[in-house]
Amino acid sequence: MIKEMNALQTNNTWELVQLPKGKFTVGSRWIYTVKVGLDGTVDRLKARLVAKGYTQIYGLDYGDTFSPVAKIASVRLLISLAAMHHWPLHQLDIKNAFLHGELTKEVYMEQPPGFVGQGESDLVCRLKRSLYGLKQSPRAWFGRFSSIV
Repeated sequence: MIKEMNALQTNNTWELVQLPKGKFTVGSRWIYTVKVGLDGTVDRLKARLVAKGYTQIYGLDYGDTFSPVAKIASVRLLISLAAMHHWPLHQLDIKNAFLHGELTKEVYMEQPPGFVGQGESDLVCRLKRSLYGLKQSPRAWFGRFSSIV
């Protein structure tokens, strides 16, 4: 959980503010995963902070949802071209991928459970970057990815 919080703070994911009148917050929770190695032993324990995006209201908190999908025919074409021309293929794994997307609408989230500072219990997180669980996160991340690539 501390590693995840460090990644969130390093990425400047949110700022603590007073909740403006007429605005609502999205909850947050921790998701825990046990990562297992090839030999079946526990490789590491992982914690990820996610927003409770299922509480968001269409038209008010977010617009369209988005999920980029590559057609299998396109993937096969790419692999066959690479094989024919002896091109190298590389896999890319972006850690905390959704944290790189920038939000266009204001989203307020409750502070992460277990990480509320003394005297800050009345503050909420104004998200600057997308977070797993938000309805607009895939579009925000893909927009950032497309602009760079």
